Amino acid sequence: MLGLVLGLVLLKLAAAQPLSDSTATTEFSCNFGMAKGEAKQSCSVPVPKGCVVAHFPGTTRPWSNISKGGATTCRFYEKETDWKTRITGTCGRCASEHCSARFGVMFDCSHGK
Repeated sequence: MLGLVLGLVLLKLAAAQPLSDSTATTEFSCNFGMAKGEAKQSCSVPVPKGCVVAHFPGTTRPWSNISKGGATTCRFYEKETDWKTRITGTCGRCASEHCSARFGVMFDCSHGK
């Protein structure tokens, strides 16, 4: 279901872009779960060979997102993220029974071909 929703959102975004700005993208992500009281967890989004982080349409901001469940705070970790070779997501202490996180990044792989 999540894939269908993501696909529909991407179709709407692609339809809203002028054809000259349109590029094919692919998404890579990392995910993890945490138990109550777990202090910290992190994961690395793989950077596919020949690809660069895509910019959110109409901006210069990296096209990325964070989805989380439970009582925790999550972010892309600036000290371990250069948006070229390393992308790390991290979450703080899990204060609810369970926590989960998903860090997604869109890549433009059209330049490596």
